[in-house]
Amino acid sequence: MDISDFFEPLDLREFPNTGETTGQVRLGNLIRINSDANDFPDYTNFDIALIGVKDDRNAVDNEGCALAPDYIRKYLYKLNPGPHPNKIVDLGNIKRGFAVSDTYFALSSVIAEMISHNVLPVILGGSQDLTYANYQAYQSLGQIINIVAVDPMFDLGRSEQELGAQSYLSSIILHQPNYLFNYANIGYQTYFIDQDAINLMKNLFFDTYRLGVVHESLEEVEPIVRNADMLSFDISSVRNSDAPGNGNATPNGFYGEEACQIIRFAGLSDKLTSIGFYEVNPKYDKTGQTAHLVAQMIWYFIDGYYCRANDFPFKNEEDYLKYRVSISDHKEEIVFYKSKKTDRWWMEIPLPIEQRIKYERHYLVPCSYKDYQIACENDIPDRWWMVYQKLM
Repeated sequence: MDISDFFEPLDLREFPNTGETTGQVRLGNLIRINSDANDFPDYTNFDIALIGVKDDRNAVDNEGCALAPDYIRKYLYKLNPGPHPNKIVDLGNIKRGFAVSDTYFALSSVIAEMISHNVLPVILGGSQDLTYANYQAYQSLGQIINIVAVDPMFDLGRSEQELGAQSYLSSIILHQPNYLFNYANIGYQTYFIDQDAINLMKNLFFDTYRLGVVHESLEEVEPIVRNADMLSFDISSVRNSDAPGNGNATPNGFYGEEACQIIRFAGLSDKLTSIGFYEVNPKYDKTGQTAHLVAQMIWYFIDGYYCRANDFPFKNEEDYLKYRVSISDHKEEIVFYKSKKTDRWWMEIPLPIEQRIKYERHYLVPCSYKDYQIACENDIPDRWWMVYQKLM
């Protein structure tokens, strides 16, 4: 598929550290940048592709975030590279479509093309409704997926509301055919959520983690992120003092270093195949702090990606320790696997062989040592129970 027509090349004069080196090699010197309309990069030779999307027509109270991709690049390119190959290509910015749906089509086509060639797309938004286009890419690939959103809200909107940055999730849930297996929200703030939305999440067996709970135990976020195929990060989930560049920024949220840690977890995940950063608005980012933070988050994602251990079960069963835990009044014992490489844990959901083929990416649930301890105390871990109810 020729995707070059979807892109506008970048003007290197707008970015420092992308031409000749100035004594010290920066990340911008190592990224292959699409800067020539007649020489589109061969993306199949790279591991990670940066994709800008300058569209904010469906933003909510945050018009201006379409300018974010190039704004973030200015900070990203200045960072020092990590000690890894850095096989990264920047494909430029997707041309703004005549209608928003045209932008969605272009983005979903590009993401599907990247994933089919084992290239991981990093989307620089733009407004968060672009998450819907990211989801559509997996539909074209015929892949049932898990979505993780780092967001202070669920973005359900109202049933009659058009697709937008604060209602895209409803469009995903209602879309037919549906390829969503699970949705998990990290960092929601209860005063932004009505009770009906919380009840709906429970009824759909979706995972939701309140900001205060995540603050208390950030390491428990790792299995949640490890279970994602795609991750959508709304910068309004970071507190205003750390990320003021957003029209919906509020006093509470994640600290900048917590956001970087969550994104590094995403980079480390063997399962995750796309990620997007949304809602950065240069209009509110007077000192560039927000763009600089997102650039550092992308740096941590790249670092995590190149530290992947490739231990998603089961390439070789000898690489895992297997534990069986029997629980009173529950006919099925819970089987745990622990990677000898990384000490990471998974739980197995009992399924007939014929169903395992359909749900091969879902019946092994990432978990933590804490889940194993809960089972040993004769209780069923919430993570196991939520997936069990979906599969049964």
